Amino acid sequence: MSINESQTRDTLLNEIKIYPPSKNFSDHARINSMDQYEEIYRHSMEQPDQFWAHIAGELHWMQTWKSVLTWKEPYAKWFLEGKTNVSYNCLDRHLPHYAEKTALIWQGEPDEKRQLSYRELLQAVCQFSNGLKKLGIKKGDCITLYMPLIPELIIAVLACARLGSIHNVVFGGYSVQALESRIQDSNSKLVITADAAYRRGKIIPLKQVMDEALLSCPLVEKVIVYQRTQTEIPLKAHRDIGWHDVIAEVSDFCPAEPMDSEDTLFILYTSGSTGEPKGIFHSTGGYMVGAYYTSKIVFDLKPEDVYWCTADVGWITGHTYVVYGPLLNAATVFIYEGAPDWPKPDRFWQLIEEYKVNIFYTAPTAIRSFMKWGNEWVDKKDLSSLRLLGSVGEPLNPEAWLWYFEKIGNKQCPIVDTWWQTETGAIMIASIPGAIPTKPGSVAKPLPGVEVDIVDTATGLSVEQGKGGALIIRRPWPSMLRGIWNDPKRYESQYWGKVPHAYFSGDGARFDTENYIWIIGRTDDVIKVSGHRLGSAEIEAALDSYPAVAESAVVPIPDKITGQSIVAFVVLNNDVKKPKATLKAELINQVRVTIGAIALPKRLIFTVALPKTRSGKIMRRLLQDIAVNREIEQDTSTLEDFSVLKQIQEQQMQEQQNGESNNHYAE
Repeated sequence: MSINESQTRDTLLNEIKIYPPSKNFSDHARINSMDQYEEIYRHSMEQPDQFWAHIAGELHWMQTWKSVLTWKEPYAKWFLEGKTNVSYNCLDRHLPHYAEKTALIWQGEPDEKRQLSYRELLQAVCQFSNGLKKLGIKKGDCITLYMPLIPELIIAVLACARLGSIHNVVFGGYSVQALESRIQDSNSKLVITADAAYRRGKIIPLKQVMDEALLSCPLVEKVIVYQRTQTEIPLKAHRDIGWHDVIAEVSDFCPAEPMDSEDTLFILYTSGSTGEPKGIFHSTGGYMVGAYYTSKIVFDLKPEDVYWCTADVGWITGHTYVVYGPLLNAATVFIYEGAPDWPKPDRFWQLIEEYKVNIFYTAPTAIRSFMKWGNEWVDKKDLSSLRLLGSVGEPLNPEAWLWYFEKIGNKQCPIVDTWWQTETGAIMIASIPGAIPTKPGSVAKPLPGVEVDIVDTATGLSVEQGKGGALIIRRPWPSMLRGIWNDPKRYESQYWGKVPHAYFSGDGARFDTENYIWIIGRTDDVIKVSGHRLGSAEIEAALDSYPAVAESAVVPIPDKITGQSIVAFVVLNNDVKKPKATLKAELINQVRVTIGAIALPKRLIFTVALPKTRSGKIMRRLLQDIAVNREIEQDTSTLEDFSVLKQIQEQQMQEQQNGESNNHYAE
């Protein structure tokens, strides 16, 4: 693969200011210097078995493994013959020192609050585990969870892990069809749901969606229902059972099931916004080691921390960095049920102030929304409890990085911009906060144990510094996916069939002159204009660097002359007063200066917002449909706000009527 680069862009990247870790942070960090990072990394490459065995040894094993790694490409087996239990490591292991320490703080969207100590969380998990046993659930059974972000969701996840049943968490915004396909493909025999969920003051039905999905799922024997909103719902006799009935008259002691390291812990289906969903499944031992270690070193996580990752548990970020990673490290986990701007745009900052959150991990789309809403919502709040900020999901453009650093972190908090995937299970690339200086816009360096390269897919050879290529991983790692559920051939071809002897991530990237890694978008998000291949993320970064822009998205459309041309959808900050024509001209010039004339959008459409899933992912396929006036037929059930689509379509029609859609900015 080759991705067009301009000399101007390379120069800008290399001139970006470097932010070293503060002495105060480094003095107390687990990894506190670049020299220490490089020594650990070198050891992990030269003696990987010893490196990973040492980390795994910090956790509890009921039986020690015989071998660290057995590798028969493309299948890895980690800690073979070792036996452990992830629920035990998250809970029981901490009782001698942290039994009464707060494990979980929950804030509901209405003003409800709950806290559970490690002892109380263990008791709740054991009680629900025994309730599941009473219903006939055993090791190896699959359970689908379709719930709001409430403590019972985390309790259910940990109960599954305790029993050795496989959990399949489905995001609560998915449609009937999406839910049904995930229940069917996973062969679930029991499902857990709630009557409904709260979202922006509204009640969103869940049990109703589940009932419709189950019409096509004959394998499901039982449905457990938690009454979240006290909505009146029908219960099907002999199938549906209330949560409190499940835990009635059962013991709050349940031994953890010894699990083989390679036993499946969970299945997680990738988002429908990227095409046909696939069930990524992860193992017990290797995933546990990856979640534990990356949480510990990337977030410098310590038991005294109050840690908030804003992801839903229905996504991999929620699995690894809401549930497993922080609990494995004995931290206090904060979760919030609602939206960031409900009832007001200062909701997140109010919660950080109230609960004295120390570590905050969110998505670039959220950060750009915060910027758009204005500094006044931040300035009124005391965020001095924060000591570290994180970003996940897509590249964090330098402008958003600087705002996050200055306004939220008060120039005191290191920012860890992280790269990883559902498939990797845990963070693979990040700036370790006490050791690695950060560059706004870069994800920095591979973590110890991770061998990253950037190659030309045509040759399989490494590309030069500054040149774009495909991001690959050259050796197995503990938290890697073990396959695609029911589709081993797809696993082999999609991830291990593109570049010889390497995992193909599907992301484009480049090394700069100091071997910092810059993500430049999906390789399948490449736009080809007149034979030149352009990364969509790079064009969006150029647009986002303009001060008036809150965020942007670019998509390709067919073009008779150039093959494809670029359409840009741009969201402006609320306080912008300039005429639209002036803004368009200045934005076009911004792209010209930053990348070059070849990357200029043919059309530029201003809109109040971008269509996003509730996890914050921009649904670019919907924008592509709008750009070519195509009827939208794909699943829109994960859309955060349906009104956004109508607004963009109306804006598109208005510009077409004004003749603006034929402006060829690229000429």
